[in-house]
Amino acid sequence: MRILLTNDDGYHAPGLAALERIAATLSDDVWIVAPAEDQSGTSRSLTLTRPMRLRQFGERRFSVTGTPTDSVLMALGEVMADRKPDLILSGVNRGANLGEDVFYSGTVAAAMEGAMAGIRSIALSQRYARQAVGDGVSFATAEAWGERVLRPLLSMEFGPRTLVNINFPPVEPEAVKGIRIARQGLRDYGRATFERRSDPRGYDYYWLALGRLPHQPGHDTDLDAIAEDYIAVTPLHLDLTHDASLAMLDAAYR
Repeated sequence: MRILLTNDDGYHAPGLAALERIAATLSDDVWIVAPAEDQSGTSRSLTLTRPMRLRQFGERRFSVTGTPTDSVLMALGEVMADRKPDLILSGVNRGANLGEDVFYSGTVAAAMEGAMAGIRSIALSQRYARQAVGDGVSFATAEAWGERVLRPLLSMEFGPRTLVNINFPPVEPEAVKGIRIARQGLRDYGRATFERRSDPRGYDYYWLALGRLPHQPGHDTDLDAIAEDYIAVTPLHLDLTHDASLAMLDAAYR
């Protein structure tokens, strides 16, 4: 099995190294094509107004000066053009991708691009406790449970343009209660806050922060699963059509 690894935290991210160790339990044909720098929050954006550079670090190891989507496209169209991967794994992201996070996440976007290409694609993210900062974020739970979560997915038939989004809870491996299949949740809108600062010349600049908001618990969403110390496994699909509105809109234009 040929596996492509990518992420949105960048080629040198600890989470990508953790993912490489997970992938090594599944295959010895593992490739890395990942963004050269941190591309968190870039969603499915493409680099269209500047050239991209591809840098090789070793056998089957590459970085791209672009987004996660660029990286997958570069892998499929250039680096691995002779033989496409059988599986794309994106992550392990530093931080969860739950609820509406999937709309912003570069980690999930890379898996979406793989799904568009008809390749089995899975995003993996590690939520961490608030007190963990910088390189203090641990990927031990993702590593301990990664193979166990992925193995059953390798023999499953994914539907057209579908992917799987996996989130690991912020607890030690032995404290994980199990694996839960969950719907994508949605938080209340309004998480964005801005921290204003001033540069040495007196001009203001802003940092965007996304605070955590409560959600209505239903015990069937990815938000609920993680809050209860389960690993959340969520199937996603790329068809955003709201079927229930088709007839209403059709009638409105008649």
